[in-house]
Amino acid sequence: MKYQIKQAEELTETEIEHILQLWDVPVWSSMKPSYFRTFFKDSEFHLLLDTDESILAIIRNNFDFTLEISGEQITFTEAVGLVSAHKKKGYGARLVQYFKDNANQRNMETIGFCHEELRPFYQKCDIEILYDKAKSIKENENSEWVNSEDDDILIFNISKERKEQLSQLSAENTAYLITKE
Repeated sequence: MKYQIKQAEELTETEIEHILQLWDVPVWSSMKPSYFRTFFKDSEFHLLLDTDESILAIIRNNFDFTLEISGEQITFTEAVGLVSAHKKKGYGARLVQYFKDNANQRNMETIGFCHEELRPFYQKCDIEILYDKAKSIKENENSEWVNSEDDDILIFNISKERKEQLSQLSAENTAYLITKE
């Protein structure tokens, strides 16, 4: 197995098709490679490959992720889109470890999110979890601020100060996801 990081423009058409198939997001299913590369220009793709260079697991670093907390805009790297091509083989867990090590080596403030039912997986991967804190993040949906659908914030690598800020999120102390227009 091989761990590899690629920018969107470095992915082959076959890799893009495989990634879209693994992610299984209906609105993205017919995305053409050229549009994929533009759409994910602020991302990098962390891949676990087999000996034939086929994707065993993928996770994406989203560099276009900013939260406003108490009036301060904070940019994080967001870990998103973790999926394994084969369930229960350990590929996802192995990729998460490579990914976490990479975030630490590069000292990137990296967080992710998960639903409650995925907690056991991330606990097994030794990822620190801020339980039920993601619900305190508001996202703008059709000009209305709504709570995030995720439950937890995953800590891959952040400073004590940032972790403290995220730990203090609550119904009274919400964060807002800032999106570029």
